[in-house]
Amino acid sequence: MNLHFVNAADGMSLGTDGGRIAAGAGGRRVDLGGARLLPGLINAHDHLQLNAALPRLKFRDRYRNASEWIADITPRLSTDPQLLAHRAVPRAERLFIGGLKNLLSGVTSVAHHDPHDAALDDAGFPVDVLELGGWSHSLALDGEEAVRESRQAARPGRAWIVHAAEGIDTAAALEFDRLEALGCIAPRTLLVHGLGLNAAQQRRMVEARAGLIWCPGSNLHLFGRTLDADWLFACGRLALGSDSRISGGRDLLAELALVRELTGWRDERLESWVTEGAARLLGLHDRGRLDVGLRADLIALPAGLPLASATRADLRLVVLAGRPLYADADLGEALGLVPVRIDGRPKALAPHLVAALQATPLREPGLELLQEEVLA
Repeated sequence: MNLHFVNAADGMSLGTDGGRIAAGAGGRRVDLGGARLLPGLINAHDHLQLNAALPRLKFRDRYRNASEWIADITPRLSTDPQLLAHRAVPRAERLFIGGLKNLLSGVTSVAHHDPHDAALDDAGFPVDVLELGGWSHSLALDGEEAVRESRQAARPGRAWIVHAAEGIDTAAALEFDRLEALGCIAPRTLLVHGLGLNAAQQRRMVEARAGLIWCPGSNLHLFGRTLDADWLFACGRLALGSDSRISGGRDLLAELALVRELTGWRDERLESWVTEGAARLLGLHDRGRLDVGLRADLIALPAGLPLASATRADLRLVVLAGRPLYADADLGEALGLVPVRIDGRPKALAPHLVAALQATPLREPGLELLQEEVLA
């Protein structure tokens, strides 16, 4: 279904054709009522299978490094009733809930930091899961040889991602030097967290044309602090990730609001950071801007509402590759979406997403289904 969006803020008129942004005015007319169109948001770091209704987890007041947190949670995977119940659900369903979490917050592209699963390629998956150049979990879990081999095998021109310097002690800080010695600090290398990086390490990372994915909510939850990201932001070597809900906040919008609170960065810079800036750092050339020929990944916000002030219930519309998947109730009815409630507000979801929710025991907190029959 091709669409033609009219009555957007600043008089913008925009069409879609075959999942791409088009210049023409053909297709079904969608009156946005003065709402503001933005590119779909890009979440640079999530573990999609670790969301659903899981709480934020930690087992001591403060951690010194991620290895301590992993050591705490690993034995509980086979004993904790809530974690056991979650893991008993098929992985495809857990991944779906992670994708839906992102869609509801305006995210249309996600870097999933875990093994690829066929479910992520399904045409009905709620978001586009990025095809990375490669990834490794971390030096602590994978070991130096496996990390080096993964970096050497990375596809040129695409991001290679690894957790690193996730902590506040010497062991965390030295991970950068170890990665550097292994030849892993290179163009398109993206370190996740980097809380332990000092100024000299940050400078060498930027000189190598590598970058950092910042997850401030997770940092504050586990370690009680996060990094001063001003310089990396100014260098264009910083992206934002939500991490999963077992350590991060509810979604990318919550992380963006936290960043504004921590930094005071202007709303306009924050918006471009999680769209065009993230696309540039991740090596994505087909999204991040509202240009003809790029992917028709779009969101609509009420006029005058800054993105960093928005919650998922404020979004007027989310479009993935030209397909409306989430909308306000008035737009959803015209687009054939199914009525739901999000955080107490009347909204609408694509029928196939409602059907998938009806078929799984997992629930997205704050989302209420309003019809009982299972949709085809």
